[in-house]
Amino acid sequence: MIHSKMSTRRQLFQTCGVGLGKLALASLMVREFGSQSASAAFVSARGFHHPPRVKRVIYLFMAGAPSQLDLFDFKPKLTELEGKSIPPSVIAGQRYAFIQPDAAVLSPRFKFARHGQSGAEISEVMPHLGSIADDIAIVKSVHTDQFNHSPAQLFVNTGSPIPGRPAMGSWLSYGIGSDTDDLPGFVVLNSGGNLSGGAAMWNAGFLPGEHQGVPFRSNGDPILHVANPPGIDTQVQRETIDLIRQLNQRRLEKTAIEQIETRIESYEMAYRMQARAPELMDFSSESQSTLDQYGVGKDDKGSFAKNCLLARRLAERGVRFIQLYHSGWDHHSNVENGVRNQCGQTDQACAALVKDLKRRGMLDETLVVWGGEFGRTPMVEASAALGRKLGRDHHPQAFTMWMAGGGIRAGQTVGKTDDLGFHPVEYPVHVHDIQATILHQLGIDHERLTFTYAGRPFRLTDVHGHVIEKLVN
Repeated sequence: MIHSKMSTRRQLFQTCGVGLGKLALASLMVREFGSQSASAAFVSARGFHHPPRVKRVIYLFMAGAPSQLDLFDFKPKLTELEGKSIPPSVIAGQRYAFIQPDAAVLSPRFKFARHGQSGAEISEVMPHLGSIADDIAIVKSVHTDQFNHSPAQLFVNTGSPIPGRPAMGSWLSYGIGSDTDDLPGFVVLNSGGNLSGGAAMWNAGFLPGEHQGVPFRSNGDPILHVANPPGIDTQVQRETIDLIRQLNQRRLEKTAIEQIETRIESYEMAYRMQARAPELMDFSSESQSTLDQYGVGKDDKGSFAKNCLLARRLAERGVRFIQLYHSGWDHHSNVENGVRNQCGQTDQACAALVKDLKRRGMLDETLVVWGGEFGRTPMVEASAALGRKLGRDHHPQAFTMWMAGGGIRAGQTVGKTDDLGFHPVEYPVHVHDIQATILHQLGIDHERLTFTYAGRPFRLTDVHGHVIEKLVN
């Protein structure tokens, strides 16, 4: 009998009847979709709980909260009421970041048109998205618990408004592993500026450190300090890594500190990436028509368009969760120009990504998600003191997201808001429901993937969340 307080994980593997070899074999088997050959105990906690519909996720996170009223949720009633206050019964008990509840109504800033056989209503500033209307499912009734940017962004990405919880990509890496050995399973790409939620949005939290998201640069070396310095060739690098591994291994055996294992694996991953990274970042194999489709220019130093193309290349190479953050959607003033500018930077590439995945036969095994942390108010924000006019404040009660890819019932609109775009009135969808659905498409039951920390089991959706049945096949 091994005393639990005295044994390390390594000692347990050495003395129990399972052994490292069998656990490694089980891990490899679980990586094969639908495999039921691994041990039942392993699969119940980690691994696929049901046959997955997709292999990977590309999450296009529009940080700052796009105005759903100017992009997807057309409300003619707002034009009728422009300049008037919303009835008190509608806004009772609501909290706002910067405006008063009696602020005047602001009408939609753009024209809308119906697209595709589905007849999806999409704003004129998203013409490229309109061209793939039948390939996406639009959800107009999403709502959240948070009304300020940092906690709301954390909530969408980690299931909690408090820093320190594992990101969605970390949960996936922990639960079902990676489909690649020479790239991280969870990659982060950023464009447009700073993020309110910061690096906590791709942190592994209390999960083992190897599941943390790895930020990639879209220009030059994808990760700083991965390339060898002058005078260091592959053999010297391999010998150096081996020596460091031996020293770390000795320290691990003496202390049983799990972070040392993470450090060992990070060195190995960096070594493997040195061979893969140059090929990943070399777009010379992409046709000019593909570059033009995404809107990637020759001098592109890291735009959202380039990140979308890089996301497709990462998906081809087996990366499980690819998170694209694009900032700049926080339009407290001049929402019309702000939305127009952001759509000019993102609309073409979003549509190109879906089209490109479809053309290459990858869309059926890829889930593409688009959305921000909350929506914008139907009331106007105007403040002479802050120099703001014709903007929109934070609106957690209702906002819009869309999805495309394997297992998604495309060509439909899910949910509906009231005539003012204020509250969901049909099929409300909570942020935890979005998270549960993403995990479901990857073969994970969000209620079963848990990790015990500080004496209690945690999961991405906490004690909430339901799969959006109308959205998935």
